[in-house]
Amino acid sequence: MKIGLCVTGSFCTLKNIIAVLKTIVDDGHDVLPIFSYNVSNFDTRFSKAKDFEDDIMALTGKVPIKTIVDAEPMGTSKSVDLLLVAPCTGNSLSKIAHGITDTPVTMAVKATLRNNKPVVLSVSSNDALGANA
Repeated sequence: MKIGLCVTGSFCTLKNIIAVLKTIVDDGHDVLPIFSYNVSNFDTRFSKAKDFEDDIMALTGKVPIKTIVDAEPMGTSKSVDLLLVAPCTGNSLSKIAHGITDTPVTMAVKATLRNNKPVVLSVSSNDALGANA
């Protein structure tokens, strides 16, 4: 199965994503990583953007999609069988719910849904979604 893995900025959970990704790849799935702008660019106390990208590329063998333009063909030439957004921040969830496509992740979700493919949202929030709800 070809799985798109969208990663958003719940930085404290990124180490967990690596462990889950390893299991998915070990089970024989082909994974296409897609990063939000924040994951692509922010160095935090939990991880460095370049180190996280290197870990993802080592597991998937693929360079992550990091632009809206590159995410737009998700429904056609870069089609996946399933799109997993993990972690899905409250911010990303709110944008997805309102049809806002201003990041590679939100564009990948839009393009995947537009082509009747399933999207799984793994919500991660340390503020119980607060104002996002």
